[in-house]
Amino acid sequence: MCAAVSTGGGRAAARRLGRARGAAGVSQVHSTAGLPRRSRRRKSIAIAYESGQGDGAEQGMSEPQRPRWEPRDWRQQLERIREMRRSRDAPVDEMGVEKCYDSSAPPQVMRYQVLLSLMLSSQTKDQVTSAAMLRLRQHGLTVDSILQMDDATLGQIIYPVGFWRNKVKYIKQTTAILKEKYGGDIPRTVEELVQLPGVGPKMAHLAMNIAWDSVSGIAVDTHVHRITNRLKWVKKETRYPEETRVALEDWLPRDLWREINWLLVGFGQQTCLPVNPRCNECLNQDICPAAKR
Repeated sequence: MCAAVSTGGGRAAARRLGRARGAAGVSQVHSTAGLPRRSRRRKSIAIAYESGQGDGAEQGMSEPQRPRWEPRDWRQQLERIREMRRSRDAPVDEMGVEKCYDSSAPPQVMRYQVLLSLMLSSQTKDQVTSAAMLRLRQHGLTVDSILQMDDATLGQIIYPVGFWRNKVKYIKQTTAILKEKYGGDIPRTVEELVQLPGVGPKMAHLAMNIAWDSVSGIAVDTHVHRITNRLKWVKKETRYPEETRVALEDWLPRDLWREINWLLVGFGQQTCLPVNPRCNECLNQDICPAAKR
């Protein structure tokens, strides 16, 4: 009987002690008694995002992205290059790939001629490529005519384009694939184009642009690679054109992708030369990191 009285008194004392502690703590912290454990976790998250990001975090929204990297002065540099290229009198303007195919030919033949001119243009000056394409067209430049032509004759026609022996082999192999797999037309995706013998990424993107009127990426050749590195249009120096393409596509607005190859190739042929660039003639000499002042 005494034990029962003692136990009941202890419980009452405990309740009174709890109420006293609760009253004493009101001025220091808010009581969370009776709230689910999940509510307490949310309260701590809100405190962590007091700077204004908390609402978005609770609703599942991602944090604001940092501004995209852009090269210094690039818009001004671009406008000045456009001004220097206004006359459109560089070799690429007069004898480039867009001038090499027969624009009056059926679309399928025209696209095939675009691809062949791109294959011939690798490591070859525009003047040499243009002359070789003219000779080919005089022999009837179609899928069937190339397949019927023997290797020796094809080599004589395209000589002296760079690596002409390898290109004879690549042209024959690629043409046979086009005949068998694509009905004589060319593929309409970059992924399929680069699978063809002798066709690289630059050629594929240009083929998509010229033959299919589709902008799939930036076509980076040696001129574009050299100039964009000189202008610091890449975060860090790139060693290969394909690295440069990836770096440029990361920040350059897509509506400029079609223009940039033609623009920089001509600029590289006339002003920003591989050796002894004509910095004293360049409108960008005051804002070019590589300018020889």
